[in-house]
Amino acid sequence: MQAVIMAAGQSTRTWPLTLTRPKPLLPVMNAPLMERQLRALEGIVDEVIVVVGYLGDMIQEQFGDAFGNMRLRYVEQREQLGTGHAVLQAAEAVDGPFLLLNGDDLYAPEDLKRLATFDNAALAHEVDTPERFGIFEVDAKNRVKHIEEKPEQPRSNLANVGAYKFDRNVFAILETLTPSPRGEIEVTDAVQALAEKGAFYAVRGNGYYLSIGYPWHLLEATAYWLDHFLKPDIQIEPDPMVSINGPVYIGAGTIIRPGVVIDGPVHIDRECCLGPNCWIRPYTVLGPNCRIGQASEIKASIFFEGAAAPHQNYVGDSIIGAHANLGCGTTTANLRHDAQPIRTLMHDEFVDTGRTKLGAIIGDHVHTGINTAIYPGRKIWPGHTTLPGSAVRFDLTAWKD
Repeated sequence: MQAVIMAAGQSTRTWPLTLTRPKPLLPVMNAPLMERQLRALEGIVDEVIVVVGYLGDMIQEQFGDAFGNMRLRYVEQREQLGTGHAVLQAAEAVDGPFLLLNGDDLYAPEDLKRLATFDNAALAHEVDTPERFGIFEVDAKNRVKHIEEKPEQPRSNLANVGAYKFDRNVFAILETLTPSPRGEIEVTDAVQALAEKGAFYAVRGNGYYLSIGYPWHLLEATAYWLDHFLKPDIQIEPDPMVSINGPVYIGAGTIIRPGVVIDGPVHIDRECCLGPNCWIRPYTVLGPNCRIGQASEIKASIFFEGAAAPHQNYVGDSIIGAHANLGCGTTTANLRHDAQPIRTLMHDEFVDTGRTKLGAIIGDHVHTGINTAIYPGRKIWPGHTTLPGSAVRFDLTAWKD
């Protein structure tokens, strides 16, 4: 069997992280999101067709033409004309029934295995906020009667999570569809056409489903991975004055100096340098070649490759891009004084993150000046710098090479 992964989108909602990489290469516990997807497909399919577009060459360079025992092929979606249009780009490469997955979601392998046993079906999860999803109305046999996108008055809480099983007949349906009001061909319109024939089912998921819609969802997915899939392993000989507590992974070549405290769950990749006298708190992930220095405290944060908090920094509930450097005394505030949920600006509109704790989202190669203070939920575009003593009250969105 084959699988098709839709990985062509630019993903502006995850800026600044996806200004310099496609979303499928965002790391979840130090492995690309797409790698997690491919591992979930192992033993279910023997070939994966990846629909690429935005920065697609980076995906091809990362994964090549095989992953384990699965062949990998790439097709290009040159214009972003909807999910249905993306699927049509794979039509010539698909030779039979296939799984179709969103490129920015993580699905439990056992759910995908069950989904693969159906002819035409979608994975569905019960959700607490059905108004945010496409919602299935089903009969007693879980046959889909109707799908409605983000209904104001939901008829159920059974959400479409973007994983499907189709036979090749779906291509003929997609070719006849009228574009949506936003000018796109939608997979969900093909689902509705099949549902009207009584030929489409909802398969209820029992395992995890993690969607990376906004940057803070990466923090949540990483926390889930640390809780459920972290394999503790310390591949170095720590200094006797280092305190390591709880489940912790430390990669080869990492240097940990005296006075460092690490409280798991924590994942530290290879060739990092920690300390002296820093504190790595739970739910932190450090990519390869990161530096955390004297008197720095890192809590529930993700550091991409080569990122550094080398001198007296506090970083909480934040994401620090590749090769970013926080000047001495740089602090990320992660809690409003009134303890209300943090809002952040997305395309000229404030979005409620639903989190009472959220720090900074910092792009690649950002350098902050000493004693920079960053307000909760603020974002800094790649290559930006701040002056000493700056207060980052608003997003810094000028992209500097």
